[in-house]
Amino acid sequence: MPLAKRPTIADVARAAGVSPATVDRVLNGRERVREETARRVYDTAVAIGYHASGLIAQRMGEDLPRMRFGFVLSKARQSFYRTLAAELEAVVAQADGIRGQCEIAYAPSQSPADIAAEIVRMRGRVDAIAACSVAHPDLTELVGDLKRDGIPTFALMNDFAQGVRHAYVGLNNLKVGRIAAQMLSLASRPGKIGIFVGGFRWHGHELRETGLRSYFRENAPAFNVLDTFVNLETRQLTYEATLDLLNRHPGIVGIYCAGGGMEGAIAALREARKPKEVALVVNELTPESRAGLTDGYVTLVISTPVPTLCRDLVKLMREAVQEGPSDLTRQVFLRPDLILAEVI
Repeated sequence: MPLAKRPTIADVARAAGVSPATVDRVLNGRERVREETARRVYDTAVAIGYHASGLIAQRMGEDLPRMRFGFVLSKARQSFYRTLAAELEAVVAQADGIRGQCEIAYAPSQSPADIAAEIVRMRGRVDAIAACSVAHPDLTELVGDLKRDGIPTFALMNDFAQGVRHAYVGLNNLKVGRIAAQMLSLASRPGKIGIFVGGFRWHGHELRETGLRSYFRENAPAFNVLDTFVNLETRQLTYEATLDLLNRHPGIVGIYCAGGGMEGAIAALREARKPKEVALVVNELTPESRAGLTDGYVTLVISTPVPTLCRDLVKLMREAVQEGPSDLTRQVFLRPDLILAEVI
C-alpha cells in the first residue's frame, strides 16, 4: 500500500467514532482513557490496518495489573487437552482489566506425585492455579499449603481437595452418568452394560459410575450393569478390555467410557461388531469420537463446553486473586453438550 494511502489517526478516529485527540491519547499514553474507549480504538485500528495498532495494544496494557494463571493438565498428546490449553491461553490473553499471563504444564502421568510436582513447580510463579487432578490426601495437603500462602487452587473437570480448594469448575458428573445411562437404555434392548473408569481416585469418574448405576436401578432394572473395569484412560488397555468384554459377554448391548481411553473401545467395536450393534457412550468430542459418530460405532458424545469452561474458570481465578483468600468453597456446574451423529 502506498504510504499516502495508509490509514491515519484521523481515519482511526472517524471509524471509531472518537476524536483524533482521543486516539492520540491512547496511542501516546498522554492521559488516561476509559478502557472501553481504548478497546474500541484498538479494535478499529486493527480492522482498518493502522500501522501503529501494536503500539496501541502495548499502551493499553501498561497501566493494567499483571496477573499470572497456572494450569496443570494431563495427556499432552490428546486433542482434547490441546484444545483446552489453546482456549485457556486465548481467554487469559483477552481478559479485560489485567495483563494476563498463562503458564500451562502437563503432568507426565496421573499419579498424585507427578501432579503434585507440577503444582509445586508453579508455586511462587503464578497467582492462582487450576489443575485436572485425581483426589489424594497429599494433594489436599498441598492445596491447603497453597491456600495459606494466598494462592487459590481450582479443581478443573474432576473435583479434588474438597474443603480447601477454592472452587470446582466442570460438569455435574453424577448427572453425566445418568445421561449416559438414559441414552444406553434408549438405544438398545435390555441386556448387559459395561463401564470403564480411569481409576478409583478420579472423583468425577466415580460420580459418573454412580449416576449410571442409579439410573438403571431406578428406571431400567432389566439392564445388568457389569463390574466396573479400570482402564487407566489408555487406548491399548481399553481396546483389550473391550475385546475381552465382547468375548465373555457376547450379548452385551452397551458400553460407557466414563473417562479417557475411548479410542480403544471404538477400535475394538469396529473390529468385532457391526455399526450400532453395541451402543457406546463416550466423553468429549475429538477426531476419534467424531469419526465414531459418523460411522455408527459411537451413539452419544457427552462433551464439556470448553469455551464456557475457560471463560468461567479464568473469571473465578481472577476474582479470587483480587478478593483474597476465602474459607468459602463452591462448585460451578456447566451444561454439557450432547452430540449425536445427526449433529455432525
